[in-house]
This record gives sequence, C-alpha cells and structure tokens, in this order.
Amino acid sequence: MDFELPEELNMLKDMAYKFAVNELGPMSQECDREEKYTPEIVKKAAENGLVGPWVPEEYGGAGAGMLGNCIITEQLSRVDMGIGLNIGAATFGCEAIYFYGTEEQKRQWITPVCEGKMISAGAYTEPDAGTDVAGYRTRAVKDGDDYVITGNKMFITNGSVCDFYVVQTITHPDEKRHNRFSQIIVPANTPGITRTKIHGKMGIRSSDTAEVSFEEVRVPQTNLLGAETKGFYQLMHFFDTTRPMVAAQGLGLSQGCLDHSVRYAKERQVFGAPLGSFQITLAKLTEMAIRIEALRGLVYKAALLIDEDRPDYTLAAMAKYLSGQTAVFCANLAVELHGGYGYIDEYPVQKFYRDAKILELYEGTKEAEIMTIGRYLLTR
Repeated sequence: MDFELPEELNMLKDMAYKFAVNELGPMSQECDREEKYTPEIVKKAAENGLVGPWVPEEYGGAGAGMLGNCIITEQLSRVDMGIGLNIGAATFGCEAIYFYGTEEQKRQWITPVCEGKMISAGAYTEPDAGTDVAGYRTRAVKDGDDYVITGNKMFITNGSVCDFYVVQTITHPDEKRHNRFSQIIVPANTPGITRTKIHGKMGIRSSDTAEVSFEEVRVPQTNLLGAETKGFYQLMHFFDTTRPMVAAQGLGLSQGCLDHSVRYAKERQVFGAPLGSFQITLAKLTEMAIRIEALRGLVYKAALLIDEDRPDYTLAAMAKYLSGQTAVFCANLAVELHGGYGYIDEYPVQKFYRDAKILELYEGTKEAEIMTIGRYLLTR
C-alpha cells in the first residue's frame, strides 16, 4: 500500500492552495460580509483547470478524477469554504448529465461549465422535503413534445446565478413511491422560472443559495436525463458519488482552523510566554491534528475507490459524517484558542466556525449518514 500522492496530484494540490491564497484570501472577508457571489473567481479557476476537475478531458475537464477533485476542494476550503464552493459547485448537477446524459447533452451542458462559460445547479430540495427525497412534489406533465414543470425548490446552490438546472420532478405520479421521478435539464432563462436569493445565512455567505419557483415551465422532452422513472435512483447515485467532495470541504476547513491556530499559538504572548507553550494549548492542537489526519485518510480512500471503479458508498457516507463532526470540532477549538479575538472578524476563525455547521446539514444530514451506515452494518 502506498499512502503517498503521485507527483501530479501533489502539484495539483500546491497549485490549488496557491490559487486559494492569492485569489480567495483577499476577497474572503468582503464576500462574507456582503454575501457576494464571485463569478470572476470562478472564471479564473476554470482557466486554471479547477472547475470540474473530475470531468474527463474530452468534455472539458482536467481528468483528475474524484481524488483530484477532493484535493482541490480541500485546498480551496482551507482558505474560504464559501468561495471554494462557488468553484467546486459550478458543476453542481453536471454529475447527473455525465452519468445519464447523451453525448450531445454532455457536450452541450458540461463542457461550457468546465470552460467557465456557464454555471449549473441541481434543483432537488423542496420547502417541505429535504432528506425525504421521495417526498418531492414538483411535477412534469407531458404536453406534445414538451414537459410542463410546476413546483418549488428550496436551498438551491447557485439557484439565482446558474445558467441551467437539473430538476428532480414527478413524471409518473401513479407509480410506486420511488419510481415516480425523472430528471430534466431546464435552462434558467426559460419563461415561468422565478429565482429568489436567500439572504441571512449563518455561513458560506458568498455561495449563492436560492428558492426557485417553476410555474408551467415548458422544456422539450429531449431534455430528459436517461430514462423516465429512474430519477430517484439517479439522485441517490449523485449523493453517493459527491459525498467525498463535500467531506473534502470539511477536511480543508479543519486544516485551515489548525493552520491559523498554530500560527496564533506561536505569536500570542500570555503570562509572559507563547500561548503554544501551555499544555492545554498543545492538547487542543494535537486533538485537531489527529482528527484531521484520520479524516484525510477516509476522504482520500473513498475518492480513490470511486476512481478505481470500486466505489464504497458506505465509506463515502462515513467520510461525510466524520467531516462535519471534525469541522465543527476544529472550528470550535480554533475560536477558543483565539479567545476574544476569535469572536471578531479580525481573524478568520469566526468565519470557519459559522461555515462549519452546514457540513452537518447539506448533501445528507449527519442523521441521514448514520442511517446509511447503520443499515449497511445490519445487512452485510
């Protein structure tokens, strides 16, 4: 077993971190305060091969696989998870197009996103149904050669800035609960779509989140992804394959907390000695470092297995669960180590603290991950 990254991935890691420091760092505080989305940074990231790195080169990506994608996500989140999400989630929804779309759909929709010319979004969650995917109500009714879509989506990443959505809809309401759904590509400029940006989020404030309403939105049936009635299973596959990337966000944020805490412990003088000379400080830093290293192994392994076409989706769920736990833990200790300074925006750890909590909520709550892991343990 070789636990060392190949040279090309180490180079990718270094490049991504330098990009984050130079491009994300200077804008971090402003974007957080003003809830400012960053299209110019997304375009720069695309020029550097950082948008859709998991996408094969034939469709405009870097061909770095899921492990490369996680490494980039980790390094971006190490500086600013919100702006990093703007880059990492620029392809949000494209996963379904890649796995289930036609060649024409892949080239029409995925390639422009990787080139920084478009932004995608997955329109899944609804006001009354998040984890309960089978409880979604948005309908798509056939009319001639079109689908007519009506419904509401909530907490949609990139919802007010994207160029198109992959929408989870009910196309066969009379089928069994899990066989009612289909996924359809919907251009964002289609008449009948209303997009409302959500303000006042606790964290990842530079990432765009919106409520999206579809009122008799008409799109051609050729925009269907894969086969009708397979949408539920397509969405489950989406969550299974993207969990390592979300886990990598928590890994990067946790590492950022440790980076800033170590730096502060060296610089801060208390009782006539460096903060880092006290045993309780060393204990906190050590606990953070151990959890981060354990998480890194889990994230990298889950991602590598996907690249090797040997996916372990239970392992991916474990990575996602541990990621949220680790990020919240490390952010809390980072604020404590900074004392009163950790509570004000002069230091970034207060932002890390606010950003961390979303990792226990989106793309599968920690409770949902527990159910996934627990069911596997009882059935293997």
